[in-house]
Amino acid sequence: MQANGTAVVTGAFSYTGAAVARSLLARGITVRTLTNRSVPISDPGVPIDSFPLQFDDPDALVSAMRGARIFVNTYWVRYPYVGVGFDRAVENTSVLLNAARDAGVERIVHVSVSNPSLDSPLGYYAGKARAEALVRSLGVSYAIVRPTLVVGPHDILVNNIAWFLRHFPLFGMPGSGRYRLQPVMLEENGEIIADAALSSEDMTIDAAGPEIVTFEELVRAIGIAIGHRARIVHLPPALSLALLRAVGFMVGEVILSREELDGLMTELLVSHEPPRGKQSVLAWLSQHGSEVGASYASEFARHVRRSRRP
Repeated sequence: MQANGTAVVTGAFSYTGAAVARSLLARGITVRTLTNRSVPISDPGVPIDSFPLQFDDPDALVSAMRGARIFVNTYWVRYPYVGVGFDRAVENTSVLLNAARDAGVERIVHVSVSNPSLDSPLGYYAGKARAEALVRSLGVSYAIVRPTLVVGPHDILVNNIAWFLRHFPLFGMPGSGRYRLQPVMLEENGEIIADAALSSEDMTIDAAGPEIVTFEELVRAIGIAIGHRARIVHLPPALSLALLRAVGFMVGEVILSREELDGLMTELLVSHEPPRGKQSVLAWLSQHGSEVGASYASEFARHVRRSRRP
């Protein structure tokens, strides 16, 4: 697909969407965004047109996408909140995809997750698999990109591990900590998604970096990077979650859900393909240790309080 025209990217003022927007803009693509965010947490780099992400008004979504050749969907929910569970997220995704098709979009790129499965007992991963099935059923050229754990400025998991290490004398490690993950850097994830957007073949690909580390290795590397040695105490997963819920109550946040922990401990954040990412997450941590975890990153604040327009 030639590198010109217009792409609509959900969440271009947020995290993954902003990285995708930056990559597309660098390739000569005009970018619009669908968002309900009034306070950006990230910047696509240049001013772009913004339209409300309103699932109850499909006609407005069609209008916002009309004339675009590409639609990149990064929309999802990390955990159920304010009545938006995974079933509703699938329904909202269907609204977006149908609007893109009705607007005449030529190429749909859907951002999923590594190792989704319709048979998964985890609602997050099963919902992602259902959303992928919707993409394939549209009859529009598509790419499905499945990131593992995306790490970079404004991320949630790595930042908040660092925040915990800065503020608490001990780190409660769920279980053995020997379960593996394969993180990918944010900007490389954006490049992989942009590459898929500009391809013409239907594809389903992973976005993963070159390093596979255990969770304990990652926590210790974060501690070294920020200058706070990780004093790890191994706890039964249920007890670890209970302690996290107590801290979460204080910060007004679900720090780690049961499903997220299950996905981590069953190594669903490891790709089974050759890595497309080349950058070392561990090297990035060593270079940015002074910034990581300087403040707590609240998912709830980003997607609920900050997303409300005045």
